Amino acid sequence: MFDAWTKPELFQRWWAPKSFGVTLISYEADVRTGGGYRLVMGHPSSEQPMAFFGRYLEVTPNARLVWTNDEGGDDGAVTTVTFEEKDGATRVVVHELYPSKEALDEAMASGATTGWDEQFGQLDQLLLATGVGAGRP
Repeated sequence: MFDAWTKPELFQRWWAPKSFGVTLISYEADVRTGGGYRLVMGHPSSEQPMAFFGRYLEVTPNARLVWTNDEGGDDGAVTTVTFEEKDGATRVVVHELYPSKEALDEAMASGATTGWDEQFGQLDQLLLATGVGAGRP
């Protein structure tokens, strides 16, 4: 499971919610504490691609990822993902901490917080198709 979040060749196959009409043009990541990432997405209604980028604050293999969302400036969230293996399955918990209620309200109004259900569905499909993560976090 952890590989699907940290290996670009897997991550690119599930991250962008298909119903949003966005395509993941590129993804570069140095997945280590202090490393960084950059995603570039395109949408037919936008002439310019959208860049999303940040830094990894914590990387604990097979257990935890914490990253910043720096494209939001001072209003960017810090995202924490934890992986817990139990009885042959992996529980994944995503937590996003916004610096203020106003920043959270703005993210919700923009639709930036609505893709997780679809993304997890796409992740499940990838895991079933590839066997990645079978029996381990």
